[in-house]
Amino acid sequence: MQSSPSTPTALSPAPMQTRRDAPILRVLDGEMLDPPPLWLMRQAGRYLPEYRALRADKGGFLDLCYDPMAAAEITLQPIRRFGFDAAILFSDILVIPHALGQNLWFEVGEGPRLAPPLVDGALTALSAAPQRLGPVIETVRRVRALLPPACAFLGFAGSPWTVATYMVAGAGSRDQAAARRLAYSDPIAFGALIDAIIAATIDYLADQIAAGVDAVQLFDSWAGSLSPAQFERWVIAPNAAIVDGLRARCPGARIIGFPKGAGGKLAAYARETGVDALGIDESVDPVWANAVLPEHMPVQGNLDPLALIAGGDALTSAIDNIRAAFAGRPHIFNLGHGILPDTPIAHVEELIARLRTPHAAVR
Repeated sequence: MQSSPSTPTALSPAPMQTRRDAPILRVLDGEMLDPPPLWLMRQAGRYLPEYRALRADKGGFLDLCYDPMAAAEITLQPIRRFGFDAAILFSDILVIPHALGQNLWFEVGEGPRLAPPLVDGALTALSAAPQRLGPVIETVRRVRALLPPACAFLGFAGSPWTVATYMVAGAGSRDQAAARRLAYSDPIAFGALIDAIIAATIDYLADQIAAGVDAVQLFDSWAGSLSPAQFERWVIAPNAAIVDGLRARCPGARIIGFPKGAGGKLAAYARETGVDALGIDESVDPVWANAVLPEHMPVQGNLDPLALIAGGDALTSAIDNIRAAFAGRPHIFNLGHGILPDTPIAHVEELIARLRTPHAAVR
């Protein structure tokens, strides 16, 4: 797909082709492409004026997540504007706690709140409400009907450790201390919470796939807060359980794992979880990652979102360095974390223009 002008345009019907021809799906299946396909984490969001206008009209963030018409429109906005190679479902990782029975709301300027906080890990206080996920699955159906076949459609969920940190504390935190303490002091209770998240996540992702997504990503945003032994227990093992359970339900499911902050534990995650591809964050040296990760495993990443804000030579150099590091393996170009709200539209266009040039032409 090619970059589009700054003014968003309507999506037009694409020539008939099978969805497996989408460049990102080819990379997830092990093919090396030059230039690499591109999408950006949080590409549907606050840096886009059309998103800000819709949110001002429709209301709060959670209301948007549960409004299939609005959420589908938001999912499609960056595809219309930029022609990315994948759309990512507009939703939030905390819809799983909501479906498990926690109350969920977003405080302006402060982020998510969940009640009651599960500081003792007890699930008995909750009454499961899986019907809350119905609007998200309807969003998937709506997007699938409008998305060109050449553009892949990615679903997602939060990984159990990261989701549990919010459920235990009742909010986000800098060091995830409440969840880490519970995992040490009462691993049985914490394990029961993790198991409930695993089961709900498998159901949720299977429903997304049935409704039309082509691949899914597991976001473990707080994986970096754990010691190696705890990482094995609360990151690798639960993600492996989701991969196994989802593939039993949906044979051939394509799964991207993103354990942000994992650092030196990335290779173990890649080997032991069974994911098809590994997303890496901006703190990881791509040359090192290419050397230590399993040969031929597709990787995704890992441009620093601040380099995208900087633009110019800093952006060009970062793009070229990442492409050079991963030139010998299947690669999906992405950020190392979510795009930031103050990212200039012109810099995203600059990224697309640079990336669409074959690597041999920029060396």
